[in-house]
Amino acid sequence: MNNRIDSHQHFWKFDPIRDSWIDDSMQKIQRDFLPEDLLPLLQQNQFSGCVAVQASQSEEETHFLVDLASKNDFIKGIVGWVDLRDKNIQERLAHFSSEKAIKGFRHVVQGEADDFMFREDFRNGISSLKQFNYTYDILIFHRQLTAAVDLVKHFPYQPFVIDHIAKPDIKSDDIISWKKGIQEIAKYENVSCKISGMVTEARWNNWKPSDLKPYLDVIFENFPSNKLMFGSDWPVLNVASDYSEVVETLEEYIAQLSTEDQNKIWFENAGSFYNL
Repeated sequence: MNNRIDSHQHFWKFDPIRDSWIDDSMQKIQRDFLPEDLLPLLQQNQFSGCVAVQASQSEEETHFLVDLASKNDFIKGIVGWVDLRDKNIQERLAHFSSEKAIKGFRHVVQGEADDFMFREDFRNGISSLKQFNYTYDILIFHRQLTAAVDLVKHFPYQPFVIDHIAKPDIKSDDIISWKKGIQEIAKYENVSCKISGMVTEARWNNWKPSDLKPYLDVIFENFPSNKLMFGSDWPVLNVASDYSEVVETLEEYIAQLSTEDQNKIWFENAGSFYNL
């Protein structure tokens, strides 16, 4: 099976000021990560392509990813950044709409106040995505799930995907409130979920697959198999794991599913969600 799609990874030329979120506890990723670093990992793990997701909040970042995609055909799509709060948002989206590589947008909401997704200017931006056929990636901490539920309910025709299973606090085994939020948001037909970013929410140096299992159980109990997709969150995963280990952990977990369901999770859903 060589047609897997990694629905979530990043590229950057490391800049200590811009990338200040990559602090000294993350020394392993304080360097450049570019397509030539990822390609061998994709090939070793039977992936034919990936979706590159914004890591910094600027239109330059979007152009940087578009440029990489134009030179590397294994980058099947990108999730860029645009200021959704901009009163000229229609104009900005129209500007980007000529770039076929751009499939959707994301804002780092986990770094914003918990009521950010209720803001009128932000919602105005979300309301403009659909006419350009853009998706929206929801990047939040689990405490922001209540606001996310309200958002997806408000825009029933907008395709949303939750990044990193909404970042539960795996290292402290705090599952209860996150689980309630997931049960709620999974009810909405317009919401998918990326199985990604879990190892970095666990104990970096000594997590084991059994730590992730209760969280995966909740995801699989609530989302149907046509709403789930694999994302590596490379290179961020390097602080806690490596590419192959993250892939193998999911392979083992979903081994009991039908081949059809496994194919959905590995490539079909990402392909149809992002129109790759």
